[in-house]
Amino acid sequence: MRKLLLSVLVLMILGGFSAFALGGSESAAGSTTTPVGQYPVQTNATLRYWVALDANTSANFVNMGLTHYGQALQRNTGIKVDFEHPPAGASTTVILEALNLMLAAGDDMPDIIEYNWVTLVGGPGKAISDGSITKLDDLINNYAPNLKALLRSNPQFDRWVKADDGSYYNFPFIRGHEKLLYSQGLMLRKDWLDDLSLRPPETVQDWYNVLVAFKDRKNAASPFTIVWSNRNRMFMPSFGFLREMYVGAVDKRVHFGQIEPGYRQWIETMAKWYQEGLIDKDIMSITTAIQNQKMTTGTSGATVASVGSGMGVWTDTARPDYPRYEIIAVQYPVLNRGDRLVYSIPNQPYSGQSGCAITEKSKNKEIAARFLDYGFTQAGHMLYNFGIEGQSYTMVNGRAIYTPMVMNGGPNNWPLSQSLSAYMRSPGSGPFIQNEGYIEQYYALPEQSQALANFILPGAVDTLLPPIIPTQEESREYATIMQEINTYVDEKTARWLLGTEPVTDATWNDYIATVRRMNIDRAIAIQNAALDRYNRR
Repeated sequence: MRKLLLSVLVLMILGGFSAFALGGSESAAGSTTTPVGQYPVQTNATLRYWVALDANTSANFVNMGLTHYGQALQRNTGIKVDFEHPPAGASTTVILEALNLMLAAGDDMPDIIEYNWVTLVGGPGKAISDGSITKLDDLINNYAPNLKALLRSNPQFDRWVKADDGSYYNFPFIRGHEKLLYSQGLMLRKDWLDDLSLRPPETVQDWYNVLVAFKDRKNAASPFTIVWSNRNRMFMPSFGFLREMYVGAVDKRVHFGQIEPGYRQWIETMAKWYQEGLIDKDIMSITTAIQNQKMTTGTSGATVASVGSGMGVWTDTARPDYPRYEIIAVQYPVLNRGDRLVYSIPNQPYSGQSGCAITEKSKNKEIAARFLDYGFTQAGHMLYNFGIEGQSYTMVNGRAIYTPMVMNGGPNNWPLSQSLSAYMRSPGSGPFIQNEGYIEQYYALPEQSQALANFILPGAVDTLLPPIIPTQEESREYATIMQEINTYVDEKTARWLLGTEPVTDATWNDYIATVRRMNIDRAIAIQNAALDRYNRR
C-alpha cells in the first residue's frame, strides 16, 4: 500500500498526469477540435452534473457552480456545467431514493452522476446492464489519458475502480496517502497523564491502570466515554478482530468479528471496566454534544473521537480556561507488552465514494470524459486539492501552502472546513487523487499532526474489505440475513456490557449457536464469493 501511494507522488513529480495530445472529437450535442488532453476545451456543450452537496459546501452555497472551485473548474476546462443537487442536508436514504427515481425515469438524465456505485444493489455492473450508466473502457482509452496513465501505472488502483467483469464504470476518488486514511481513534488527556506521572498507555492493562487513576486521583465521573455507534474503535483491534466483516490477516478470508474468540475476551474486559465505573454509565445514550461537554469539563479523560471535530474543537474550547489542556491520540494497545498489533481501523483508500459515472443517454460522453479527466491532470490535482493559486494557496519551496485568508475563514470568518470548501474539494471528495498536503495543513495543532503518525499502522488497510460488489441476488440475501443477526448481536452485547446477563461458557456458546442458526456462515460465504471475484479482476 505504501509503495503504491508513493508511486502516485512520483507520478505527480515526474509529470505522470500530464496530458497526451491526441485527436479532437465530435459529439451529437457539442463538438470540439481541441486535441485530447489539452485545456481549455473549445466546445459549445453544457454538461449536467448531478452531485450531493457536502455539509461544508451547502452551509454557504446552494449550488456548486457558485463556489470559487466550481467557477474555476469551468474556466480551466473550458466546459460549461449545470450542477444539479438533491436537497441539501438530505440523508443517505433520501439521496439514494432520489437517485433511484432518476435512474428509473431514464428520459431526462444528467451527463454525469456522482455517487458511490459500489453500494448500489447489484453494483455498477447492473447499472451498466440496465442502460443507466456507460461502460467507460473506450472513453477512458480515447479521451481520458491522465486517468488512463494513472491506472496503468498502479495495478492496485486499477483493480479498485473496476467492476467484477473488468470494465471501468467511474472516474474515482482515491485517498493518495496513508495520512489521509486515519481520522479517528483513541484519545486521552495528556495533561492528566503528566499530573499523575503516567506514560501514554501501550497495553490493555496500561489502559486499565490509567482509567483507574483518572477515576480515583482526578475524580473523573466517567473516565472513558464514547458515542456507542463508534464502539468498533473501543479497543476491538487490540483483541485481534474487527467488528462486522473484515479480511483475516493470516488466511485472507472474510470473517465476522462478533463470533471470533477475541470478541468474547473484549466484551468480558469491557463489562469488567463498566462494572468498576471506568466506562461511562450512560454509554448507550451518549451523543456527540454530551461527549464534547464531558471531554472539556473534566468529567471524562479518555474517548474515541475525530482528530478535527474532536481533538481540535476540544482544545480550542478548553484552553482559554485550562491553558495546560492537551489531548493526545494513541494507537490501539496490545494485549501483552511486546506483541505486534495487526488490526486497526483506517478509512478505505478507495471505497467507491464520489465515483463519477457518465450516463448512457448522455449526448456529450466524450466532453464529459474530458471534463472528468481534468481532475487527474497536474493542474486539476492542484485545483481539487488546493484551490486557486494566489487566492487559496501559494507555492513555497515547491509546496502548496494555504493562504492566511482561507485558513482564517475568509472574509466571512467561516470555519476552516467551510472556508476551504469554497475553493476546493479536498475537505470532501470528488473525481481526483486527494493530496496529503491538505490534511497536513488542516490539522494545524502539533498534537493533531502527531495523531496522524500515531494512528498509522502499515498493512492495516489490507484487512479491510476491499470494494467488493455482491450481485443483486447476493445483496438482497445478505441484507436479509444480516439485519436479523445485527439486531440480535447488538442486543446481546448491550446485555453483557451492562451486566444484565453474565458472559459464561453457556451464554457464549448459546450466542454462537444462535448466530449460526441465523445463517452467518451463508453471509460470510457471500462476502467471500464477492472477494474472490474482486481478486480475479
